[in-house]
Amino acid sequence: MALIKSISGIRGTIGGKPNETLSPLDIVRFTAAYGTWLLQQKTTEKIKVVIGRDGRISGAMVQSIVSNTLMALGIDVIDVGLSTTPTVEMAVVFHQANGGIIITASHNPKEWNALKLLNHKGEFISANDGATVLDIATQEQFNFATVEKLGNYVVDETALNKHIEAVVNYPLVNVAAIKKAKFKIVIDAINSSGAFAVPALLKALGVAVKDIIVLNEEVNGKFAHNPEPLPQHLTELCNTVTKQNAHIGIAVDPDVDRLCFVCEDGTLFGEEYTLVAVADYVLQHRKGNTVSNMSSTRALKDVTEKHGGSYFPSAVGEVNVVTKMKEVNAVIGGEGNGGIIVPDLHYGRDALIGIALFLTHLANEKKSARQLRNTYPDYYISKNKIDLNNGIDVQTIFSEIKKKYKKYPINTEDGLKIDFENDWVHLRTSNTEPIIRIYSESNFDITAENIAKKIMQDIKELM
Repeated sequence: MALIKSISGIRGTIGGKPNETLSPLDIVRFTAAYGTWLLQQKTTEKIKVVIGRDGRISGAMVQSIVSNTLMALGIDVIDVGLSTTPTVEMAVVFHQANGGIIITASHNPKEWNALKLLNHKGEFISANDGATVLDIATQEQFNFATVEKLGNYVVDETALNKHIEAVVNYPLVNVAAIKKAKFKIVIDAINSSGAFAVPALLKALGVAVKDIIVLNEEVNGKFAHNPEPLPQHLTELCNTVTKQNAHIGIAVDPDVDRLCFVCEDGTLFGEEYTLVAVADYVLQHRKGNTVSNMSSTRALKDVTEKHGGSYFPSAVGEVNVVTKMKEVNAVIGGEGNGGIIVPDLHYGRDALIGIALFLTHLANEKKSARQLRNTYPDYYISKNKIDLNNGIDVQTIFSEIKKKYKKYPINTEDGLKIDFENDWVHLRTSNTEPIIRIYSESNFDITAENIAKKIMQDIKELM
């Protein structure tokens, strides 16, 4: 059981004691704190908040508590219902709302849920604003509205359609080319929002209904496998792509902000290479800079420099990537976990625009997905994690690791990143789970695995 408060929102498991899990009392407290923060800014006469959720089992329950808490503060609620994270982000702008709450634990297993908090731009609130919200929650500085001033509640059933319309009309998306390519596509919808959002997008892009095959399409939150789109969880998708003679497979996470592809031969295009391929296409048409977090593949830097741009790393976390993108005026950015951020659409990870741009790129290149993947540099990332028990002093562990590898260049902006001659390893605590993540990259998979194993051994000995 866990409750985690970070730049990625308020996240926890359902069931258990208050203050230790995402209990109903904690949902009320943090929602009320966020609403109070919005009321303190009072930029408009009436405060409006957009809310939406993914397909988790607990989603409807949490959504009800969130909406009623906001209304109790005198805040109007615009409920887009079962939706995607990027759709809610864009709906905040569509409605000129003061903020938004997305009820999703993203890639976490079914027992988790979370409140992702947005500002009036539909972007995640900053670390400083998040700290203010947490302080209000701790102090319970709430002042609920009188009966005459309760907030109103309305449902918006048009948000996803508006989102898809914006994607289809994006200047670099070529619907005619996608339609002409006659793609056959298999989708792993992981029993959540991707089951309706991705097919709706594909139809709007000109993919024939008969050529769209959806796996795990019942939206019940009972995820058919671990919902994080990693290789070990996508065997059904890979097998179905080859069985159906499909051109590609698409996997999204439960809230449709992460994305990865499967090639026509059933091999993985590579989660890390989703952003690389989309950036390659965008940079062919728009010269400029790129950003990804420092746990992402160096292939993005190679592709960026090939097109005459500059690459910049950021700390892990969407809000950090967005901040860096704004600083360097990046034309494309995201994260190696399959998160694509297209700034002139909106500053948020968005699998739908990622799919549209990737399909356009694939259609224009007139290559198979495997042939396209082979045009990019080959790097191998080993992604591992170590569970954290209560009482573990992570900072002391990191300090000892830093001493042990002091002869190598070390970056401490976000955890600990050690650069070896041709390889790197990045270790950091997760924003979303009680774990230490260990990512390592090399030109060779065995080398990447061995680097990770050595660092994990070091950590376990120190623990």
